[in-house]
Amino acid sequence: MKVKHVLLAIIFVFTGIAGFAQQEHKAKFNAGDFVIEEVLDSYWWHIAKVGDHEIAIPLPVILHSKVRNQWYFFWSNKLMEGKHYKGFFIKEDSPNKGKIFEKDNQGNLIRPLDLSITKNVVAIWISMILLFWIFLSVAKRYKENPLRAPRGMQALLEPLILFIRDDVARASIGEEKYQKYMPFLLSVFFFIFINNLLGLLPTFPGGANVTGNLAVTGVMAFFTFVITTFSGNKHYWKHIFWNPEAPWWLKVPIPLLPFIELTGIFIKPTVLMIRLFANILGGHIVRVTFVALIFIFAVFGVVAAYGISVISVLFIVFVTFLELLVAFIQAYVFTFLSAIYFGMAVEQEH
Repeated sequence: MKVKHVLLAIIFVFTGIAGFAQQEHKAKFNAGDFVIEEVLDSYWWHIAKVGDHEIAIPLPVILHSKVRNQWYFFWSNKLMEGKHYKGFFIKEDSPNKGKIFEKDNQGNLIRPLDLSITKNVVAIWISMILLFWIFLSVAKRYKENPLRAPRGMQALLEPLILFIRDDVARASIGEEKYQKYMPFLLSVFFFIFINNLLGLLPTFPGGANVTGNLAVTGVMAFFTFVITTFSGNKHYWKHIFWNPEAPWWLKVPIPLLPFIELTGIFIKPTVLMIRLFANILGGHIVRVTFVALIFIFAVFGVVAAYGISVISVLFIVFVTFLELLVAFIQAYVFTFLSAIYFGMAVEQEH
């Protein structure tokens, strides 16, 4: 009965959205802009929009003007709803849509040095606080009661930690060398997993598209690349530049195979970066698109708006449960591939 009530409540909420969408359809709803705004980073944390007024949590804006050669510090609500503040404004069209600009004396658009605290930055801070709180509390419990059976958060995390240790690190890197890579592998797994879960929440402190941001996935892939490169032993580099198992005519006079292997060093982290980015971004876009359908069909009347709202909410519920699985799978895949790269780098010659 409780599940039934929850589903009815969800449908009621979205039919309410349908009614609101039907009232607002004259505003020429732009589905593309709506979807893009929901998945991109932002200078404020969007909560809701009532008419033309946006309800949001403002965030600190930190800019250095290239025109006036000075720093500016203010809250992002000064720039909300198309406002201009001290010569700065948010660009409304592509390219660089949603970014802060200023104009020089000739009227040219200039991008200032932007060190603002955006939504994704705050979301990363929130996930880091959660990670520190979770693991410090679990470590403290293990230290105080090392022989007691795990309970609470311990019982929840221990299977995941053992899974990463035994089925990912130990299996991919080897019994002798896996331990020194465990801090990174556990950190990257739980960072991705927690941010994936927070991204499924509709509003603060969730809703940020952290792992669907190419800059974030790029930094994690870069760390994997650096660790792999500096972990590489003699056998690893020999395999890249002079694979003894490959025929000689692939190596001399034209070093075709060494070139391919060397290129692969950079392709692997690039693919790692794009895979996580694309999968998480795609999931966000699908869920937001189903919400946008309610507003799109509102132009055809209240019956169409209410009818599509029921269909949309059912698909959103389905996609959300699917995304819960994807949240774990993508964290696992990134961690597993990183472990494989580490294992290749430290593998001994047989």
